[in-house]
Amino acid sequence: MAAIVGAGAFAVFAADRVKGSAAGTAAAYFAAWRKGDVLGMERLVHQPPADFVTRHRALSEELHVESLALTPGPLRRTGEESAEVPFAGVRRLAELGAWPFDGTLRLAVRDRAWKVLWTPETLHPLLKDGARLELGEIETTSAEFVTSEGDRIPHDSYADAYLDPLKPEFAEAHTGWQLLLKTPGQPDRSLLSKQPAANVERTTLSRPVQAAAARALDAVDDSTIVVVRPSTGEILGLADRLKDNYSAVRDVFPPGSIFKTVTAAALVQHGLDPQAEVPCPGSYTVPGFRTIRNDGEVDRGIITFTDAFAHSCNTTFVEQATNRLTSAALAETAAAWGFGRQMVTGIGGSCGTVPATDSVDTFAEDVIGQGEVVTTPLCMAALAAAVENGTWRSPRLLSKEQVRRVDGVTSEDVRMDQRVVQALRDMMAAVVDHGTASGMGLPAGVAGKTGTAETPDGRPHAWFIGYRDDLAFCVFVRHGGSGRGAAVPIAVRFLNGL
Repeated sequence: MAAIVGAGAFAVFAADRVKGSAAGTAAAYFAAWRKGDVLGMERLVHQPPADFVTRHRALSEELHVESLALTPGPLRRTGEESAEVPFAGVRRLAELGAWPFDGTLRLAVRDRAWKVLWTPETLHPLLKDGARLELGEIETTSAEFVTSEGDRIPHDSYADAYLDPLKPEFAEAHTGWQLLLKTPGQPDRSLLSKQPAANVERTTLSRPVQAAAARALDAVDDSTIVVVRPSTGEILGLADRLKDNYSAVRDVFPPGSIFKTVTAAALVQHGLDPQAEVPCPGSYTVPGFRTIRNDGEVDRGIITFTDAFAHSCNTTFVEQATNRLTSAALAETAAAWGFGRQMVTGIGGSCGTVPATDSVDTFAEDVIGQGEVVTTPLCMAALAAAVENGTWRSPRLLSKEQVRRVDGVTSEDVRMDQRVVQALRDMMAAVVDHGTASGMGLPAGVAGKTGTAETPDGRPHAWFIGYRDDLAFCVFVRHGGSGRGAAVPIAVRFLNGL
């Protein structure tokens, strides 16, 4: 009897025992999950759903999960027969990288054994209320332009008006990825994304040059700077703050006295020696026609032609040109220095025009950059570059190959008359040394020409063109006033900011 009673008591005791422990079951579940042993996980779950294995494998496959890291926290008792283990997890997705999440593994005694109480939130806390995760492709067509050094275009560079229209030409389709949470009755929510990379194209813009040009214009509305490398024609800087949709590349303006560079080239080519002594009276009347005056009607007496250029003597240039040149000869010289020539830049553009005229009055005005003469800041930067280098080159914002792709044509370099080139170099140096741009703080080695162009609709336009070493530029301030007062200070800030 004693043996029978003892055996029965042991059976009852054994039947009441709980198999395993909460900690042991949790540890086993996490170990199986790390190894991807979904069947082993399923055996530890109380009444797992029929699609338990499918759900786990589908999530890993559909999201392109490369690895899973799990870090359990301390077990917390929530009752005599219940517990939970908070944990941190990191899934690494092939396209999107690390994707961390936090979860809670809940456990309880079921059928006298510690089991995992599994819900979709165990797999990921967002998988509740019928939500699902979906990895999708993002396709965009875009382009990004960078400097010649491969850097991003400086912020507030004032070049967007030229770069943005180019983007469709260079845009290419690229694929990115995003991880979406799709919950019934709610809008899709993006959890992770990797935007497609834009097609990157290099421009000729130099980061330090573009930055210096833009900062020099910061305080000046309705202004622009175009900077060209004379040895190649590359546009190193193109900062444009012109208002009313005006463009430094496409729109033409009267150039005023900077056009005397072209007139001086024509006069030298037709026999006027730069050191020849010429009169610079306060006013000069073309015989039988109109009277031309210097600014303030300043009378400088007899001076060299180089000094007449340096001091921008209107009267000298009109007298010499009307006696030595024809309108057709001036137009021919202008054409040699870029006027009317095709600008193959990659961003369009024009140089301007110098129409031949039968009117002596109009010709007298054309000589000093008024009358019917018009030009673009881009053209005048190219002219300054041609003086520095001795060769005229079409400015370009892209590589030669890409310019050919966009414009469909190429541009030939044109070697200039070197005797004329040297004369212009000496004259432009005199402008900075003791002429209209002297004493303004321009760095050593700068040569240039100021211009003030009268307009029918407001204050004069201010111009200054110049070069230093292998860098040529044009500063233009629409309705800015005098070239010395408005344009030269911008050039000073630009050059000192390099």
